[in-house]
Amino acid sequence: MSITHIEHIGIAVKSLEESIPFYEKVLGLKCYNIEEVKDQKVKTAFFMVGQTKIELLESTDPEGPIGKFIEKKGEGIHHIAFAVKGIEDHLKRMEEQGVTLIDKTPRKGAEGLDIAFLHPKSTLGVLTELCEDKNK
Repeated sequence: MSITHIEHIGIAVKSLEESIPFYEKVLGLKCYNIEEVKDQKVKTAFFMVGQTKIELLESTDPEGPIGKFIEKKGEGIHHIAFAVKGIEDHLKRMEEQGVTLIDKTPRKGAEGLDIAFLHPKSTLGVLTELCEDKNK
């Protein structure tokens, strides 16, 4: 597998409006992008920390994945995302190795990335996302 870096860490929050000030005023980070991903029922806010992003995730629907996560576990770390090259090949190889895939084929995520999630049952309890920027 050719992981190039941690692309981002996803953090589920109840409200971007209430959460962004902590990252900006307390941690001194700058929110550089807010985006809604309608098919995932989520609104995102991004911050850079070196080469890694922090992605805040606010549910736009209580029945969406983030809404259900917060209801079950509360706010907090939702997933870790790794940047890869050749996401389709990685998914195929992982499935052949017995990894349970949430996404058998990549889909579009925030910031135009191709993304796919691996089921936490196969990743030691950590929801894991693979991301590929096809424009790089």
